[in-house]
Amino acid sequence: MHPLGAQLSFSHYRLLFSIKDDIEIDYYINKATINNMSKRELHLLIKSKEYERLPEETKEKLKRNDKLELKETIPNPIIINNTNNYDEISEKVLQKIIMEDIPSFLESLGNGYTFIKNEYKIKIDNQYNYIDLLLYNIKYHCYVVIELKITKLKKQDIGQIEIYMNYINENVKTIEDNKTIGIILCKEDNQLIIKYASDERIIAIKYQIK
Repeated sequence: MHPLGAQLSFSHYRLLFSIKDDIEIDYYINKATINNMSKRELHLLIKSKEYERLPEETKEKLKRNDKLELKETIPNPIIINNTNNYDEISEKVLQKIIMEDIPSFLESLGNGYTFIKNEYKIKIDNQYNYIDLLLYNIKYHCYVVIELKITKLKKQDIGQIEIYMNYINENVKTIEDNKTIGIILCKEDNQLIIKYASDERIIAIKYQIK
């Protein structure tokens, strides 16, 4: 019996009967309990195969009950629901789709995310720049900068988000906060670019629109 299992109903547990992997079952129990999920919400989570979308290294850590870093907890790809059926997806439209159901987007990233602002304005060298999404993760005590790209990840995307992260670290972060994490949400990632990036706090995650 999972230590949090008593907080779930039998209807919740029925959804887990078909899952054979104990680690996967524990994962969904944790998610359902922490987020106070209804039976329907848990059903949709399992149907989305969120556990299967976790990195393999993360699954191995879960088996060993090792502590996870924030970037290891994010499924890849992230599923974004296009509830209003937009046909053409630009970066502005992608941001609009996310903002139309921001709670679901935050839950799709993992636990502990809170929304601060979209188009977060910062001033660098007398010019204004705008961070697509600025979040905060309560569990990991850090700001999270998200940049949206509707193309394959490019090397200049790394430089852009790194500047934004450093700005948040110097001008917004307090001494109680950990260093800022950067997530580039892109149509197609490029792990070679990520591999040779100088900042390990930057990660690239693909998105799928449904």
